[in-house]
Amino acid sequence: MEEATEQPDSRLAPASRSDLKALEASLLGGERTLRRRDVAAGAGVSLMSARKIWRAMGFPNLGDDDVAFTPADQDALETIINLVRAGLLTEETAISVTRSIGQMTDRMAVWQIEALVEDLVAEHGVSDADARRAVVSTLPALVEPLERVLQYSYRRQLNAGVQRLAVRAQEGLEASQHGREGDEDDTPLPLARAVGFADLVSYTSLSRRMNEKTLAKLVQRFENKCAEIISVGGGRLVKTIGDEVLFNCETPVAGAQISLALAEAMAADEFLPEARVAMVWGRVLSRLGDIYGPTVNLAARLTSLAEPGTVLIDSVTATALDGDERFVLETLPVETVRGFGEVSPVRLLRGRGEGIIVD
Repeated sequence: MEEATEQPDSRLAPASRSDLKALEASLLGGERTLRRRDVAAGAGVSLMSARKIWRAMGFPNLGDDDVAFTPADQDALETIINLVRAGLLTEETAISVTRSIGQMTDRMAVWQIEALVEDLVAEHGVSDADARRAVVSTLPALVEPLERVLQYSYRRQLNAGVQRLAVRAQEGLEASQHGREGDEDDTPLPLARAVGFADLVSYTSLSRRMNEKTLAKLVQRFENKCAEIISVGGGRLVKTIGDEVLFNCETPVAGAQISLALAEAMAADEFLPEARVAMVWGRVLSRLGDIYGPTVNLAARLTSLAEPGTVLIDSVTATALDGDERFVLETLPVETVRGFGEVSPVRLLRGRGEGIIVD
């Protein structure tokens, strides 16, 4: 009886030059046949205007003789330019919106490729270099499904953003008056938000002792846990910076619940170190997907003052939470905080109730 042989996984086949060319044509919508002046002329704009859009997208500089574009590039340029021509966007706004697309999709593409590479390395024991060569064979079957999910997610997130930043903005402004007399007139910042940071303890020393795979696992586990808790708690993960996450949400109660859940989750995880967490309720400016203002800065300063596994808030945020039996507030000695002078930190502890439950 002839012995069965194991079939090799097609995903591990190294990509040939023809594979790469076919993938590029599929992703770019055709072969590169146009120079930058061809595309600008086809869209009916000056080369300078086209270059502004391409720079916003994050494209590299190209020479006049570089054949680098396809008809799909011209169609995309026309789509953006037509929004300006129709008066739906100003040129400045069109460039800002385009930059948001370029930056977010660039990060997303890198994230997805790295996830595929890590999967090949973990599941098949191949080297990182072999996995990167083989991932080209994996992509063709994934592009269309992921593109559909991307469009679905964009529409859902856009709806959530409209609700959060427009429809429910007034609710946050009204809530911000509790404990902040005259706040409406004293600040030019438009949005009332709970702003929080969670920072892993001893991350720098740990990263020096860990190998690449273990460190990547730690960071990914931290980010995943934070993202789940913030999402379930009704907040938004603004960004991650290595060992730190920045989040915001619409009410001080939601911010307090998320902050406590983050500190508790890290303390309960055997693989992760504890986290310092701080949260401040106040006004922020939202720009380019990030948030700015004294509220953000104070939350960052308080994070550095927090003991491992604990949550700190400021006295004004404590006033907004005072009387809520879900929280216990413990006033701490006054601290001198850079940029803010004397600040009265308050330790936030869990009171009644279970808090956020991540199933």
